[in-house]
Amino acid sequence: MNKAQLIEQMAEQAQLTKAEAARALEALLATVTATLARGGDVTVVGFGSFVVEERAARTGRNPKTGEPVAIPAAKIPKFRPGKAFKDAVNG
Repeated sequence: MNKAQLIEQMAEQAQLTKAEAARALEALLATVTATLARGGDVTVVGFGSFVVEERAARTGRNPKTGEPVAIPAAKIPKFRPGKAFKDAVNG
């Protein structure tokens, strides 16, 4: 499912126009992004949590030359599904 299909499904299930559903989706994504950028977490009970984890600096290899390459530390956004969501997906 792509973004347009998601908006269409949201509009149908929530009885909204596609424009209203698109604004709601954009607001959700912007809020999650801004919260994670500030270092916070977003938890939706029964669905899951969006968190930021730190990845340590490490040494990798250039696949073409085999030379070592320094990979800097980074903050990585992750999603952890909740139990109800996992149960729904697994039947």
